[in-house]
Amino acid sequence: MEMTNNQFFLTSVEKFVRWAQKSSIWPLTFGLACCAIEMMNLVSPRYDMAQFGAEVFRSTPRQADLMIVSGRLSNKMVPVIEQVYRQMPDPKWVVAMGACASSGGIFDNYAIVQGVDEVLPVDIYVPGCPPSPDAVIYAVLKLREAIASGQAHGGVMRA
Repeated sequence: MEMTNNQFFLTSVEKFVRWAQKSSIWPLTFGLACCAIEMMNLVSPRYDMAQFGAEVFRSTPRQADLMIVSGRLSNKMVPVIEQVYRQMPDPKWVVAMGACASSGGIFDNYAIVQGVDEVLPVDIYVPGCPPSPDAVIYAVLKLREAIASGQAHGGVMRA
């Protein structure tokens, strides 16, 4: 953006859209296990996700653009998570929160999917068991940077 002498901002439509997207990320809760408790802390006064425009967790996929998958994903839940992801409008992003969502964690068996990325395109991985809310906030900030620079295109991060 640039400022002219008449106090007007000049920008492109693309930059304005990216600014709007990064400034109002609406997360969808998809808490599957113990990491969901840490995800709930994100909106507490101590962590205050409101300062990043992502304070209201949506309960419907049609109003969300960021799915935070927290916890282990069982094979029984795969059709559900795929349907919820399809119902989200584009562009949409996915954060895998915790070791179980990222790699299956300690559950190396037939019932648990060994990483959400086997089912959905994951944009950011948050390590930990469970990860702290600070780590999730850092992931959201990194996602905001990627959106602003044009590297995050909803499901595909350009390198």
